[in-house]
Amino acid sequence: MTNKKNHNYLLSDLTKLKGVGNKISTLLKKKKINTIFDLLWKLPKSYTDRTKSSEIKDLRISEIQTVNVIPYKYNFPRVRNLPNRVLCKDQTGNLDCIFFNSYEGYIKKILPIGKKVTISGKISFFRNKYQITNPKYISEDSTLIKAKHNQYSLTEGITEKLYNKIIKQIIKELPKLEEWHNKQVLKNFDNITWHESINELHKPENIGQYNTTFYKRLAFDEIFSSFLVHSEIRKKIKRIKKKRKIFNLDKQNDLISLLEFKLTRDQHKTLNEINEDLKSNQKMFRLLQGDVGSGKTIVALISAYNVINSGFQVAVMAPTEILARQHFLLAKKLFKSSIKIDLLSSKSEYKDKKRILNDLNKNKINLIFGTHSIFQKKVEFNNLGLIVIDEQHKFGVNQRKKLSDKGGINCDVLLMSATPIPRTLTMTIYGDMDLSIIREKPKYRKEVKTYTKLESKIDDVIKFIKKEINIGNQIFWVCPLIEESKKIDQSSVIKKFEFLNKLFPNKVGLLHGKTEQDKKELILNNFLNRKYDILVSTTIIEVGIDFPNANIIIIENSNKFGLSQLHQLRGRVGRGNKQSTCILMFKSSLTENAKKRLNILKTLNDGFKISEEDMKLRGYGDILGFKQSGLKTFKLADPILNENLFILAEKEIKRIENNNEDISKFRTLMKLYDQADIINDIV
Repeated sequence: MTNKKNHNYLLSDLTKLKGVGNKISTLLKKKKINTIFDLLWKLPKSYTDRTKSSEIKDLRISEIQTVNVIPYKYNFPRVRNLPNRVLCKDQTGNLDCIFFNSYEGYIKKILPIGKKVTISGKISFFRNKYQITNPKYISEDSTLIKAKHNQYSLTEGITEKLYNKIIKQIIKELPKLEEWHNKQVLKNFDNITWHESINELHKPENIGQYNTTFYKRLAFDEIFSSFLVHSEIRKKIKRIKKKRKIFNLDKQNDLISLLEFKLTRDQHKTLNEINEDLKSNQKMFRLLQGDVGSGKTIVALISAYNVINSGFQVAVMAPTEILARQHFLLAKKLFKSSIKIDLLSSKSEYKDKKRILNDLNKNKINLIFGTHSIFQKKVEFNNLGLIVIDEQHKFGVNQRKKLSDKGGINCDVLLMSATPIPRTLTMTIYGDMDLSIIREKPKYRKEVKTYTKLESKIDDVIKFIKKEINIGNQIFWVCPLIEESKKIDQSSVIKKFEFLNKLFPNKVGLLHGKTEQDKKELILNNFLNRKYDILVSTTIIEVGIDFPNANIIIIENSNKFGLSQLHQLRGRVGRGNKQSTCILMFKSSLTENAKKRLNILKTLNDGFKISEEDMKLRGYGDILGFKQSGLKTFKLADPILNENLFILAEKEIKRIENNNEDISKFRTLMKLYDQADIINDIV
């Protein structure tokens, strides 16, 4: 059998397996198990030891036991709802096998009178007799039962016995694939092969053995395959030759000197990194990652200024119209009348939209702001040189690649994210991009003071916000739910809005996920323009907009949120130069874990450190919201437990890149780990 056939077996449809028909295949596919290879990652959670058999007299009640018996009598009652019974014995006593909803013919076949059979199941004791009800394992061949049987998180309609049978079949027919790693890499895993690793992974005694060489080898394969894809995307982008952006740094420095504040060291550093990319003949594909309030936007606008001064247009895309408008107004203030700026909005009049489209095409607009609509087919640029995407954390690899292609050869791409994440995750998710990080906060921004408060002490909170409103400050009040729920003991925005509106009539706004987009924009604008003192909202205010006058945020049921999400919410205040406050409210006494989490938030303001702690407590999938974003999770690899493997994979990728090695030997690996669609597009 050729290697091609070998790995193709693993990628075959489930119906290729014995005992797996269309019905079982459909059930598995509902769980996103589509191929034989996918089934290999259906890992057991524990196992049942059926190796030792007991005599009937030594059976232990309420435990799973294995026993050798001889059936000697059938009892098939003709009364409905009564079970069928097979009387069995050994030299030490009697045992009844009880069957509900089983046909007589089937029972006679598996338990023939006078023949020795092995039975395994949970023992009960009824009317002075041992019995097993609906035993899962019955066979005349004891070797099929006397083994350690893996236990799985079962898919509805598929038994544990069937899972074991299917997995054993796959392991038995597992192909020996040609090794894709070199000797130096394999030394890190005691030279264990992929085939050997899979075998070890499914042995009952190895369940949960995360520090073993076989587990690490398989986790490394997963990490490496992801990194290799990123590497190939980077190389492809670097191969694109573009026109260099030629601009005068004196103009940049003059602009910086006019700012009302000094740039931080991190801002200067990232600006220099972006400038180097712009001046290069290689296409820029860079992520600007920073904590909330770190000043990413001003770095992006100065970069846009440099690109415009080199004779190109710039497009800035924001996730919402209100954020696009805020960026637009900041740019107008920053650049005054030195460059031509416009805003493409769904609210724009038809004649204005027509004018903007015409001016963009004729290069009469240097800098355009908008939502995703600015990249529609009907929008044609004259000479687009830079795309800036704000709050892009939900973009996947394929989406980013398409975005890079969208602007043409001479268009550089800068993406911004205010979601600080640990380095291992950054390597995993954004490895296809060059990275600039802003950790340092501007000196004029004061740290948000964070407090915890029992919700029963709400009167104290009301007194506090009354004082704040009287001196002209605004408040965010965040609740996890839209409406009251009998099942979930959490606060709702509607109930809280009604409560606060009685105390502060006509001074409270309401915002949640069911609010229509136009109304949402209106409410946020009204709050921005100080028509409301309080905005009661769900977590949809988490990202993006600056509200300089809002310096208080109250978060109810705070112990129910992850640290990263709380930090993002907290970042909605403290955007001006006033002292800001975050109050984390909770309903009753906290668990030790909840206390630990909230204390972390009280003592830390660094989003990167907070995300590391959050990942340790909740796991990386919860931090990023993989289920919501569509990003792929690892099957085995863990950014916390396997940090050294991430570093090893990064090192090996750099070696391959520096030596310009042929990556065709990794094609099987790419196909197995579902990266082939990307690789085929690249190679």
